[in-house]
Amino acid sequence: MQNLTTDDFKTKVFDFDRNKDWNFAGDKPCIVDFYADWCGPCQMLSPVLAELSEKYAGKIDIYKVNTDEEERLSSLFGIQSIPTMLFIPLSGKPQVVQGALPKESLEKAIADVLNIK
Repeated sequence: MQNLTTDDFKTKVFDFDRNKDWNFAGDKPCIVDFYADWCGPCQMLSPVLAELSEKYAGKIDIYKVNTDEEERLSSLFGIQSIPTMLFIPLSGKPQVVQGALPKESLEKAIADVLNIK
């Protein structure tokens, strides 16, 4: 898992300053977790995402965005509650999921949305 700044996000996920329409910059599907250090559900989700990051290493990227440090990025994506995750397939639009989902639900989303079995 990697923490992203706004500049990192524009390089690895989507450069919203250059593109009006969604244009994914990554080379494999990813999950972007919008979180805050003080958020209890975010703290519960973090080890699950770390485990999934190892399980799916080389198949998907998992990124984290601290909403307190990256306020502009959070507001651009309309993040109003945390944790909020973007599931971003190689092609197609990202899908937003809110809340600290159980591991099984995350794995189902990885299979269904990101097409990773």
